[in-house]
Amino acid sequence: MTNFSDIFKSNFLENVTSVSILDMAIALVLAFGLGMFIFLVYKKTYNGVMYSAGFGTTLVALTMITTVVILAVTSNVVLSLGMVGALSIVRFRSAIKEPLEIAFLFWSIAVGIVLAAGMIPLAVVGSVIIGIILLIFVNKKSHTNPYIVVIRCSGHESETKAKDFLKEKAERCVIKSKTAQKGAIELNIEIRLKDDNTDFVNELADMEGVQSAALVSYNGDYMG
Repeated sequence: MTNFSDIFKSNFLENVTSVSILDMAIALVLAFGLGMFIFLVYKKTYNGVMYSAGFGTTLVALTMITTVVILAVTSNVVLSLGMVGALSIVRFRSAIKEPLEIAFLFWSIAVGIVLAAGMIPLAVVGSVIIGIILLIFVNKKSHTNPYIVVIRCSGHESETKAKDFLKEKAERCVIKSKTAQKGAIELNIEIRLKDDNTDFVNELADMEGVQSAALVSYNGDYMG
């Protein structure tokens, strides 16, 4: 029969000192600092439609939470097996809006694991290198800006004039789709410009036989 004194002899209370207070403090402070660095890189490299501040905060919290979990796991082998079973039943249903967000989530988890394992130089230097690479490549702008021009014209003659005009103004001009109706033709043409000057659309709309002309920014994922 277990008595009151046996409780204080249990392995549960021995685990209290398995990770020192100093180790926990250092690991959590570093996790917070690197989590903030990941958050700032995410903020600087975000190119989506709507920026989510909550996702940035999640990156900081995820780095610290992972550090705490791995500290517990590394101090107790039995606990590591139980942790795997507990985490296997967790289901995350939040949709990932941008593919790059997956990289940031994995980055936060990896930093938490490496810090808790005591590999502080690897976590710090690796995060700095990854951050610099992301800042360089994600913010790198293309030399030519892709656009879609939507033209409505009255006939073949005006269609030919509009296409010839675009070929003069754009570096590249490719017809993506064409819809023909009685008395009206609609063209969707992909063009690439060397600069952001879009005044040519006004000239295109004023051409004889052209009913309307619209210019839409296009990057392959988002049109608007």
